[in-house]
Amino acid sequence: MNTSRSASRSLAFQPRVWLAVLALGVGTLLSGCVAVAAAGAATAGVVWVRGALETHHERDLARVHRATQAALKELEFAIITDRKSAIDAEVVARTALDKKVTVTLKQVTPNTTKMSIRVGLMGDEAMSNLILARIREKL
Repeated sequence: MNTSRSASRSLAFQPRVWLAVLALGVGTLLSGCVAVAAAGAATAGVVWVRGALETHHERDLARVHRATQAALKELEFAIITDRKSAIDAEVVARTALDKKVTVTLKQVTPNTTKMSIRVGLMGDEAMSNLILARIREKL
């Protein structure tokens, strides 16, 4: 019995074991945001990815584009550029404090549109959620 204890003790003190445990721990910590976002996406249909709020709407691209324009105007944002094709669109606006707001739309199917909202360089989740709520009101 003493041999199994000494074997397990020697295994626990090997540097490779500690490196593996450390790598798993760091990996778990770093992927935590993604796991939480993925869990939220499954229930709410919205995910926060690298500073942008992403969601899908069961509406055609043209309708989501019009709703985006109306919501940004209602929020009194200055629309800088507004480009649209048959399969995608991008609306860039600025807030009164000169924060850049970019809403990107991509047609997934004829009746499904993927939306990405980014506010500022690093993203502002609270403002992105506010913009999304206004767009949903217009749909």
